[in-house]
Amino acid sequence: MTALRTALALLLAFAAPLALGADNPLSVPAITLSTNPEGQQEYSVSLQILLIMTALSFIPAFVMLMTSFTRIIIVFSILRQALGLQQTPSNQILIGMALFLTMFIMAPVFDRVNQDALQPYLNEQIPAQEAIARAEVPLKDFMLAQTRTSDLELFMRLSKRTDIASPDQAPLTILVPAFITSELKTAFQIGFMIFIPFLIIDLVVASVLMAMGMMMLSPLIISLPFKIMLFVLIDGWALIIGTLAGSFGTV
Repeated sequence: MTALRTALALLLAFAAPLALGADNPLSVPAITLSTNPEGQQEYSVSLQILLIMTALSFIPAFVMLMTSFTRIIIVFSILRQALGLQQTPSNQILIGMALFLTMFIMAPVFDRVNQDALQPYLNEQIPAQEAIARAEVPLKDFMLAQTRTSDLELFMRLSKRTDIASPDQAPLTILVPAFITSELKTAFQIGFMIFIPFLIIDLVVASVLMAMGMMMLSPLIISLPFKIMLFVLIDGWALIIGTLAGSFGTV
């Protein structure tokens, strides 16, 4: 709910200047740039709105690459394949589940962004540049907590940056790919553990059918109800979701 309120606040903040200008739709205010004596540039409101609307196009990439979404959706996809279900649950359902679980897991991070960056910016207490800098801190803390040191060192070495003394100083251009690499590895590790019990069921069913001489009957047809029954008996969805949420620790 906090993430939804934050999103609504963003939409209201972005839509308000547009609504005020609706009385004169043909009037397009000029984009102005001014430089103060300290050398800092101030942008007009119209340019800020243009930049914000452009930044909104990167929200899908942000959700997939800088949050817990990647790990969750990969584990859900592997789970569906391990069960032997082709299109059940559908991709839309899996993505929806992963999205709302991501909002639940990332709620503490979004709260910090809202309190430290968004609200001061909406109240005109800080400029946009400082708001962006403040918003990066909780996200970087989250990604650093989930990123393996080896992955971070790999991308620091590939970037040939020698001015980074500690992981906290790593820019997003290095931290994000390192975070994604760690998330992929963690997701496949969890997926491997999920696959094992269902693979055992497939092997047992295939061995029984072969011993009975039923070569023409697909083992997948026979093992599917047993795998579904096992998953239901152990309360599989609660187990998987709880394990995923717990794998991120305290965010």
